Parts: sequence; structure tokens; C-alpha cells
Amino acid sequence: MNYDIDLRTLEGDPCSLEDYRGEALLIVNVASKCGLTPQYSELQALHDKYSARGFSVLGFPCNQFGAQEPGSAEEIREFCSARYGVTFPMFEKLNVNGPERHPLYAQLTAVPDASGKAGDIEWNFEKFLVGRDGAVRRFRPQTKPNDPALVQAIESALT
Repeated sequence: MNYDIDLRTLEGDPCSLEDYRGEALLIVNVASKCGLTPQYSELQALHDKYSARGFSVLGFPCNQFGAQEPGSAEEIREFCSARYGVTFPMFEKLNVNGPERHPLYAQLTAVPDASGKAGDIEWNFEKFLVGRDGAVRRFRPQTKPNDPALVQAIESALT
């Protein structure tokens, strides 16, 4: 994993993936108006359960799938906070596919899932678990955050 990637927080402040080196991360492209949006609750539960052990969920709003993240940064923050109690780090809206794909997702989409398939993000709430060692595992959108395979992978990434 290359951590030398510039990011911006949801509030527009510059930061870098480098700020998270050494932690286990669950990187997720999120959306507020998706059938999978209730996964925010489970993502927050994971963040709460494991953050003291060096784990963070990182949310990246994306409007590329059915225009399901149309809001401004302020609207996204308000929705996530009021509706789901989100406290994990959220970043500015970005593209995960196509010619304007963010460098973070250019790197992540090269990682295959458990079936060996790499490439474009399929939908909102695709998950990438980055271990403390930088190794990346990919979980498709339908894999819920509390799925035993994902939880076991997080536990392993923290040891």
C-alpha cells in the first residue's frame, strides 16, 4: 500500500493517507441515499469497537452510483451524524471509477476480491481492509460490516 496519497477531509482540510500508516483501516465508498446506507450503523459499531486497538473506518462519499450522494459536504456531515451517529473520519466526495478516479482508488481497485476479481468498484459501500502492514483485502458492497468473515479479517489485521 502506498500511503503517499493526498486527501481532504469532508470539511476541506488537507491531510494524507500517511496520517493513518500503522493502523488497520476499513476504507469504504459511502452514499446517503442508497439501499445499503444503513451499513453506516454497522461501520460506526466497528469503529467504536476497535478504534482503541488502532483501527479506523474511513468514509469516502461518492456520487457515481445512481447519483446517491448528491449532497454538499455540510449535508453529508449532518446526515451521517444525525441519522447514524457517525464519528469515524469522513473525506471529501471523490470518484472511485473512470478517468477522474482518485489516486487512492486507482490503487485499491487493483486489489482482487476473494473470487480473484479486481477492477472497478461495483457499487456504494465496497470495503477495503488495509492491515497495519499495508496488505489490502477487498470486500464487495453486499458484505455487511458485521459479516463474520470481515470481522475475522479485522481481528487478524489488529494482531
